[in-house]
Amino acid sequence: MARKKNRPDFETYYSELFSGRWEDLRRSLERPSSHFELTTGLVKPYYMDRASLYPIEALSITEAEKILDMCAAPGGKTLAIAGSMSDSAILTSNDRSAKRRTRLKKVIEEHLSAEKRSRVSITGHDASRWGLYEENIYDRILADVPCSSERHLLQDPVYLKEWSPARTRHLSVQAFAILAAAFTALKPGGRIVYSTCALSPLENDEVIRKLLKKRGPSAMIQTESTNPGEATEFGRIILPDRNNGIGPIYYACVGKIEE
Repeated sequence: MARKKNRPDFETYYSELFSGRWEDLRRSLERPSSHFELTTGLVKPYYMDRASLYPIEALSITEAEKILDMCAAPGGKTLAIAGSMSDSAILTSNDRSAKRRTRLKKVIEEHLSAEKRSRVSITGHDASRWGLYEENIYDRILADVPCSSERHLLQDPVYLKEWSPARTRHLSVQAFAILAAAFTALKPGGRIVYSTCALSPLENDEVIRKLLKKRGPSAMIQTESTNPGEATEFGRIILPDRNNGIGPIYYACVGKIEE
């Protein structure tokens, strides 16, 4: 299909977002990401981008008893949660896609002990509808939502060709539905970490802004400032051009106020 007249292309869209920084950022995204060896609580190492662990650290799961990973495949963040959760905690690891869930199951089976696996439930629900069925249940929720994943786009011409601003807008709408469902399922006093590997503020801070507007005084930002990266209005973003090749990862912490 021919590109619609006047539709901004990928380069134009992101150069406007990042101005003079875009060239360096794009080059860093085109290079392979560095891999960190995750070993904590695992029976064998799992390799992932180090930046992907910062949302898990921000989740602060030490005292959490019920934890939900809403969009868990391929499984690295679920392993990081399971490897560090308390001996009495339980984790629900969810992914709607059957294909991705098959990979998730394999990752869990290969990297977690039998005891830890016994406390991990794998489900296949639509994350955006979660709040219709469970309210005020979870101490901690990770909403690592489907996103534009520009690093992947730049490294795969087939997917890059399919990019459009409309896709970014669609993903932001979907992300808000997942985050809103997570907020309903969260216990008062609990914490959500919302995360993406997207560059666009539309999929990042703007999703948080919409939640704060819709949920008013019951939602609050819980600031995290100790990890690497740059502060955004509501969270932090780790970009590879200024962080030794790791990222991109955006995350923000949202608490539910106890009445």
